Amino acid sequence: MRGRRHPVRMNANPDLIANTPDPVDRARDILDHDTPAPSLTALARRVGLSAAWLQRRFRQRFGVSPAEYTRARRFGEFKQALRDGSGVTDAVYAAGFGSGSRVYEHSDRLLGMPPTRYREGGAGVAIRYTTLACPLGRVLVAATARGLCAVTLGDSDAALVEALRGEFPNADLSRIDAGRDEWLAAVVDRIARQFGKDGGPDDAALPPLDVAASAFQWRVWEALTRIPSGETRSYSEIARAIGEPGAARAVGHACGSNKLALVVPCHRVVRADGTPGGWRWGVARKEKLLARERRDAMH
Repeated sequence: MRGRRHPVRMNANPDLIANTPDPVDRARDILDHDTPAPSLTALARRVGLSAAWLQRRFRQRFGVSPAEYTRARRFGEFKQALRDGSGVTDAVYAAGFGSGSRVYEHSDRLLGMPPTRYREGGAGVAIRYTTLACPLGRVLVAATARGLCAVTLGDSDAALVEALRGEFPNADLSRIDAGRDEWLAAVVDRIARQFGKDGGPDDAALPPLDVAASAFQWRVWEALTRIPSGETRSYSEIARAIGEPGAARAVGHACGSNKLALVVPCHRVVRADGTPGGWRWGVARKEKLLARERRDAMH
């Protein structure tokens, strides 16, 4: 009878993993600090695992493969270099990309716009926005010509607009009165219905979205939209729902990066013990919103 298979260890070096008991965490640490990033085979050898085992365990833990993780990290460095004023070509190589072709291939999805416009703080991009009141405070809804780009919560219109301009300091921001823009009006109406007397979110189709995100983030956000109002799911449950068991931590990061409050209901994700956990727009708002949704669902 064959014994149970174990991960194949390849030339494990105890000194490399002594300070990090889990070799998968050690692999992420290497990817965070080594330039250029090692290949999967070289990375697996350094942490003492087979490449296939490391690939599987890394995806379970963080929701992405080592290669996808490296690409996301590089794009983070690329974005920072652009914000700091570097030219696109310099930023490409500073972030460890061998050429600009792969950057442009993924730029619309991960930056929300071409790299040159991102470097210029959104120069040439027209962003329309409006604000409204709701029981959680003030809401800002914004859209580009390509789709909805932000739904944020705050205490004042000034703070919400300042945050929007902080992301795209050179974009052409223009306030639109409620009802004068089709996409903005659709979201405003959706929010009004959600907090109206009848309760519950509007099930009308959303306008197109123009939000920078990785493939994993999109998968998480899509799963969030399937959580019924009045119900919650744990981070682990969402991870299993998208076929990535063990990626609860990565799900949490994806929820935290959501820029479409109320529309993508990341507030419906809670800790395994049922406590609310964090929310980028405030735990008090999250608890109030969940309580309202549960109450509405009972009527």
